[in-house]
Amino acid sequence: MPSLFPRLGISALAALVLAFPVSAQTVAVWRGVAPGAENARQNEVVSRFPGGGFEVVRNVTRPTLEVFRPEPGTATGAAVVIAPGGGFRYLTIEAEGRAVARTLAQHGVTAFVLKYRTLETPVDDGAHWHQFFLFMAEAARSGGRLNLDEAAGPAVADGLQALNLVRERAAEWGVDRTKVGMIGFSAGARVTAGALLSPEPAARPAFGGLIYGAAFNDDPLPSHLPPVFLAVAGDDKLAEPTVLRFYQAAAEGGTRPELHVYADGGHGFGMNRQGKSSDFWIKDLLNWLEVQGLARPQD
Repeated sequence: MPSLFPRLGISALAALVLAFPVSAQTVAVWRGVAPGAENARQNEVVSRFPGGGFEVVRNVTRPTLEVFRPEPGTATGAAVVIAPGGGFRYLTIEAEGRAVARTLAQHGVTAFVLKYRTLETPVDDGAHWHQFFLFMAEAARSGGRLNLDEAAGPAVADGLQALNLVRERAAEWGVDRTKVGMIGFSAGARVTAGALLSPEPAARPAFGGLIYGAAFNDDPLPSHLPPVFLAVAGDDKLAEPTVLRFYQAAAEGGTRPELHVYADGGHGFGMNRQGKSSDFWIKDLLNWLEVQGLARPQD
């Protein structure tokens, strides 16, 4: 399924790293062991994606936030917790995390890359990727309707705690605690949707971004959702149905999300450059944030 996972070339990755400031702070999401992870024994692993030029993180049991702050004097007060994707089996920490955070920080938004808990996967890379591609094939066949509540539960809890932590330490990071949002990719979009759908309105993010993912099982949407930005590629058989269902349900409930459906780009385009219209989703997101007074104007 090559279209689902576009490659990020080493030269492009190096350019991203050099173009933007590097995070100087990583903090634990929970004080002590994350609830439910007391008996976790797996060790965190960094693996290379088959045939690709990027690494992923898996077997995460200790959630963290990596902090990316704007240059002094450029912050808008807005903050975003970023949840990378990976089917709850790994995290695409660069193209769906740090690269996004650097871009947002360049436009005045303080960004926090969330390394949330993932399912335990085999230590052997070959066995892990074999299991993962079988999972993705089934996900595509089902049109994104998957029962992943067990996997999503700890990750959503990490996301809500991350939002709470940023609000608690807003003064330290120069953030307006009323402007703390969340953006997620694929499984990370499911995490973000879980936060948006929290039964506690005060726990929800101030705004949300759902990038090629949403609530997988048509979860009912609360009234008066925060502002939401949605983006997906039209040739993404896995995520397009879930994104469109979320948009329709939100619109019928009185919320008017911003929706961008790009002609092509596959699943998992992130910050990769493929020569497709989906390459420019980040500009559309920044435009949307700017209109709401959350990001500095683009050059």
